[in-house]
Amino acid sequence: MDIQTILDKTLPGLGYELVDFELTAQGDLRVFIDKEGGVTVEDCATVSNHLSRLFMVEDIDYKRLEISSPGLDRPLKKAADFVRFAGGQVKVKTRLPINGQKNFIGCIEACENNTVRISFEGKTVEIGLDNIDKARLRPEFKF
Repeated sequence: MDIQTILDKTLPGLGYELVDFELTAQGDLRVFIDKEGGVTVEDCATVSNHLSRLFMVEDIDYKRLEISSPGLDRPLKKAADFVRFAGGQVKVKTRLPINGQKNFIGCIEACENNTVRISFEGKTVEIGLDNIDKARLRPEFKF
């Protein structure tokens, strides 16, 4: 099995969502997890222990395993991410321009039929998930 398949099958059974992962050229395997209520250091340790044993059995080659939360500016990858964070602020970069624009910062209004609706600068734009290159939450800090 490949890394993606292992993570997709294993993490939900442990109570976690796979947000993203990357394997660097240096062999570092970074896995970003989340769960309702947020991720603790103990959660990261639990997942690290489980995955390191599983990767050994599955003969997955890596130099160092890092498990962490996605952070406040977590990436949004799936339709479920946009649904979960509806009402939140987001920064989206599209693959192809929409009305001559590729970067959008605004509020997630909805996500239906693989299309995200974002309000920004008094306008609304609909972006197909297949046209999203990168999307991240933009946390709001109120002092």
